[in-house]
Amino acid sequence: MGSFSIALSGLTAASGQLQSVSNNLANIGTDGYKDENLTFSDLFAGASGTNGSGDPVQTGSGVDTASTTSNFTEGNLNPTGLDSNMAISGNGFFVVQGANGQPDYTRAGDFTANSSGQLTTPGGELVLGYPAVNGVVNTAGTLQPLQVGSVTSPAVATSKIGFTTNVSSSTPILGTATDNTPIIDSLGAQHTLTINYTKTATNTWTYSATIPTADVTLGGTGNTVVGGGTLNFNGSGALTSTTGVTPIVIPTFADGATAAQAISGPFGTAAAPTITQTNVASGASTSTQNGLLSGTLSSFSVQSDGTILGTFSQGPNLALGQVAVASFSNTQGLVSVGGNNYQPTNASGAAVVGLANTGGRGTIAGGKVEQSNVDIATEFSKLIVAQQAYSSNAKSITTLQAISQATLAMIQ
Repeated sequence: MGSFSIALSGLTAASGQLQSVSNNLANIGTDGYKDENLTFSDLFAGASGTNGSGDPVQTGSGVDTASTTSNFTEGNLNPTGLDSNMAISGNGFFVVQGANGQPDYTRAGDFTANSSGQLTTPGGELVLGYPAVNGVVNTAGTLQPLQVGSVTSPAVATSKIGFTTNVSSSTPILGTATDNTPIIDSLGAQHTLTINYTKTATNTWTYSATIPTADVTLGGTGNTVVGGGTLNFNGSGALTSTTGVTPIVIPTFADGATAAQAISGPFGTAAAPTITQTNVASGASTSTQNGLLSGTLSSFSVQSDGTILGTFSQGPNLALGQVAVASFSNTQGLVSVGGNNYQPTNASGAAVVGLANTGGRGTIAGGKVEQSNVDIATEFSKLIVAQQAYSSNAKSITTLQAISQATLAMIQ
């Protein structure tokens, strides 16, 4: 009856190959899927003796599945146009937080943002990486879910102002002129800084910088002087010197913003040669300040090193975080746990987590996903071979059955 077990092992092996091919074909459209293939080994009972030459006489016992190998070559990178999608070009796996809180590893980058603004897989697992605070990524910190929604950029308090302005030389003594410019406090609130000029003598003007008293004293009225000095011009209308300058320092704002906000400029021959005294109307043609209002996130993009760069309604582009990438010493040792995810084993070694394009890890392509690397032509070829193997082993069983029946008939 051993012959039946040999043919049965062949049927089992061919059935396993058919199952593997069917699984590959079923996942031909699965992002990040890696083609799998069965390898087989022969079985033998042992040596039953030796022949006249002393060589062992061995009898085979069939076939067994030796291993399942995965083809981890890179699939095609398909552009999707979605900011949240990404693909790894080269070695490595994305790190996601599984349902049990433990990390899983995947090549499928078809991520989306959940209702909390966190990057997630289609199965709801959180994508892990290195978070950013005020646009600065801390790659030495622990991995955390990456936030790409409901993010605001921090306000930047004004620390410097500038004018391109003129005070009219035809202004009578004690005549005045005014310039206004907006400034931003550390909380992102906007205030108006006013520069009042008074002509005190030919080619000489005093100025005072003021801010509404209500902005620095809740409920106050009038204006509070926060700086001033004297401007001296030559006969050509150029600013030659400043005297008695009191730097502009805003006291504590009424809204609780940072106290004693110092603001440099615009007065001084080296710092602001664009302040002139000519016989044209007084007034600033331009005014500048380097403060930034707090902004809301309008879009983001993923850079090749995994940095998620946010674009805000106000202010500069800021990093929201950086995607983590894991590598393994033996990818064949990984075990598939479903949902496009893998888990490490003793054979694969522990995950080595770091940044894209470092330590042999690949780069990240934003707005793309890696497609399945299953080749349909190869799978159909394997399907034909498996079918023929199954049919041949089935024929062996029917033949053995006929022989058994003939033997039994002889005994009868």
